[in-house]
Amino acid sequence: MDWTEQRSSPAAGSDIFDAPQKRRLVLCLLLALATLALYSPVTRAPFLNYDDPVYVTNNPQVRAGLSWNTIVWTFRTPKDLDWHPMTWLSYAIDSQIFGQNSAGYHTTNLLLHTVNALLLFLILESATGFVWRSLAVATLFALHPLNVESVAWIAERKNVLSMFFFLVALAAYGWYARRPSVARYLAVTLAYALALMSKAQVITFPFALLLLDYWPLGRLDFSRAPAEGAVANVSVAPAGGSSLWRLVAEKVPWLALSIVSAVIARTTGAQAFSYTVESDVPAKFPLWIRVATAAIGYGKYLEKAFWPANLALVYPHPGYATSIRAAVISAVAIVGITALVLVFRQRRSLFVGWFWFLGTLAPMSGIVTIGPHSMADRYAYIPLLGIFVILAWGAADLIKRWQIPIGVTATAAALILLALGTALHRQVGFWGDNVALWSHTLDLTERNFNAEEDLALALIDRGRVQEALPHLQRARFLRPDDPAAIANLATYDQMRGNYQAALEGYAQVVHFPNSAPSLRTTAYANSGYAHLSLQQYVNARQDFENALRLQPANSAAYRGLGLLAQRAGDLAEATKDYQRSVDLQPSPVGYLLLAQALELNHHDEAAHTAVSQAARMTQDFNDDLTVMKQLLAE
Repeated sequence: MDWTEQRSSPAAGSDIFDAPQKRRLVLCLLLALATLALYSPVTRAPFLNYDDPVYVTNNPQVRAGLSWNTIVWTFRTPKDLDWHPMTWLSYAIDSQIFGQNSAGYHTTNLLLHTVNALLLFLILESATGFVWRSLAVATLFALHPLNVESVAWIAERKNVLSMFFFLVALAAYGWYARRPSVARYLAVTLAYALALMSKAQVITFPFALLLLDYWPLGRLDFSRAPAEGAVANVSVAPAGGSSLWRLVAEKVPWLALSIVSAVIARTTGAQAFSYTVESDVPAKFPLWIRVATAAIGYGKYLEKAFWPANLALVYPHPGYATSIRAAVISAVAIVGITALVLVFRQRRSLFVGWFWFLGTLAPMSGIVTIGPHSMADRYAYIPLLGIFVILAWGAADLIKRWQIPIGVTATAAALILLALGTALHRQVGFWGDNVALWSHTLDLTERNFNAEEDLALALIDRGRVQEALPHLQRARFLRPDDPAAIANLATYDQMRGNYQAALEGYAQVVHFPNSAPSLRTTAYANSGYAHLSLQQYVNARQDFENALRLQPANSAAYRGLGLLAQRAGDLAEATKDYQRSVDLQPSPVGYLLLAQALELNHHDEAAHTAVSQAARMTQDFNDDLTVMKQLLAE
């Protein structure tokens, strides 16, 4: 293993590592196997109860699988959802193949991440000629624990998918740079457009290409000296300012795509992930807080790159409690490192790696707010590539300068891989259970509303209702005027049979000035079931109809109307409502209710089919049967 050797020439020897093509294949296989093996536990993880329902489990379009209507919907996504049609299409394909089996969705994420690591290795090796350094970067990317969130979270399909198309666009750009043509330019444009349609995080692509023009492609070379690690057959652009402007002009169409994508991202997606019409978190903070938070974030990402511990799913935004001292220290450190990089700018891998990190992270830094958090591990998925390049090329230079024996180098590499693998295995383990993941997040963070809320919901889902109460109360304490906290406590009261208290809570939610339509719809539907339990059928019908007025495709409301119709003896109407309910959102209980109504109406074959559907979807048929009987008894 010689990190100091430029691209080796083919050899006729029998050693497989003397033949570049065979060596490349073997290294790709080893990298893929290591990634798949260490990440394999995620395939046994459930859907996360945070964002996964919006993207998959409660999304009727996705659950319907791949169809022409679904394809049209992905490109005409409602404004309250993020517009990333490629991501929606990938979910629809998974739904068509795997149904509601979370293992299939996790497997797709893992395969995409593995392919991304392989593409990264091949692109770097092709562009620089350095095999082992490129492999080191790809391995750090593949196995770094900071990337677990992007892989293990089904809702972050957009992260790994956009990265895939981003890398394809980089590969196409290298192809274009060797011999520019319209066809090759269009290939880059198409790949970049697909990346943007997966997630807007890649909007810094034109900026990243300018860095690659400087190194390793050598298209921008003011000194006319050979670019460090540049491939010999890449034509170097003429020296001087005109070359820079030509390269900038070349990227104007891609910059236009970035601007359009940024505008779409800023105007869509808010309501599906918020329970209030206007979020009252970071977007309203003054600029100085957002700049301070961004500075701290840059420092923390660097810290976690070198010491990937204490990784949480949600890092609450500190708001006005942001530490100015920490922000100043972090800002001074970032400026100091940047100054050193500029002083040693002749080390092009250092220059490009550092500015790649700074530039590609900028859209997610928090200066322009994109969520109710101060930072997120998934935001580092692309930016940390710059740090990995600095580490790989810097280590290789030190090995060469200090003439470190290969045995010492191999031992150090093995220890680093062991440490990474151990940390990765531990981090992956937290994702195997919603309760464990949210408990871990609470252990690492303070005043975390999302973690308190979702841990409570996870406990309720596991039947540990009493254990959920302290977390629901804590969430309400942290945000006393948050309609979601009120709704969750009302749901708890309803589950405990305290229907009057539940109705009072739901009434607060539906009359809350800024409640999002989705939350008001849920409150109306749940209120309908509470009225149903109290045998207040007129009020129940009114609630279900209000829910459908807000959301015509609400499965729970149709199921409630079906229960009312069956209680009134109108089996035909009940059957129709149950059918609408399962068409919108298939569920074992919904199919059992439909089967019972069909059987009473003497449609035995159709009833048998509905029971079979319920049996295929459930892990505890008897439990679902009990729930169905309880609903009919109310």
